Amino acid sequence: MATINCFEELECWQDARVFTRAIYSLPRSEAFRRDYDLICQIRRSAVSVMANIAEGFHRHSRKDFLKFLDYSRASLAETTSHLYVALDQGYITADDLAGLKETADKVGRKINGLVAYLNRRTG
Repeated sequence: MATINCFEELECWQDARVFTRAIYSLPRSEAFRRDYDLICQIRRSAVSVMANIAEGFHRHSRKDFLKFLDYSRASLAETTSHLYVALDQGYITADDLAGLKETADKVGRKINGLVAYLNRRTG
């Protein structure tokens, strides 16, 4: 792996940014826009995916970085769970959910790859 100098160079962070952008574009229906609590929770958890990757990158140890990558994975799962609430309320379609889950899965795979790399490097 090439030397990474800033979190913006991490593919998992870049993909999390794409995912977050997609989450922010979600509330198209009037009913969804009125469900302020759900919109805020989905957005906060999506932003948390990106933020935890960035914060972990700037910690002083691999152990801390791994902990924050785990938090990022948890936030990704939380966001996905909130999307099911949106689906159940009729705010998004099954196709919307499938596309967002595909993007979330891609982010998760990239985070998992980074975790595996860091674990190999730490022994």
